[in-house]
Amino acid sequence: MPVRVLALDVGSKRIGVAVSDPTGFLARSLTVIERRGLRSDIEMIAKLLRQEGAERVVVGLPLSLSGDVGPQALVILEFKEALDKVLDVSVETWDERFSTVGAQEALRSQGVRARKQRGRIDAAAAAVILQGYLDAQGTHTNAGGEAR
Repeated sequence: MPVRVLALDVGSKRIGVAVSDPTGFLARSLTVIERRGLRSDIEMIAKLLRQEGAERVVVGLPLSLSGDVGPQALVILEFKEALDKVLDVSVETWDERFSTVGAQEALRSQGVRARKQRGRIDAAAAAVILQGYLDAQGTHTNAGGEAR
């Protein structure tokens, strides 16, 4: 049975948020949370979890190009641990190395100019992270019950 997933692209100023559709097949940008402190950030994430009926959180992990855990990834792992302590759903990390580039390309293909991307890029990056995660979760079934 598909699980609804919330994805986060955590930055120092904003957190981009995306959510999967009820089938667990497609990701869509949801919103951007302006960072106001760890407690407030987690409260907003918990509120979105409830509103969207999500049962899992995926946090983008910014690994280095070589796949190593660098300083920024350590910050994200600490954030994930804080979420683990408060939320009553599974919290996972997912490699986000190319999510911002993918998000910029997606917005550009939709005709969004570079100046206007700033406010939308974080949520779009979260959607790129989430779609990668969903795609890697294995087979999906179509309406006829056949695996794709």
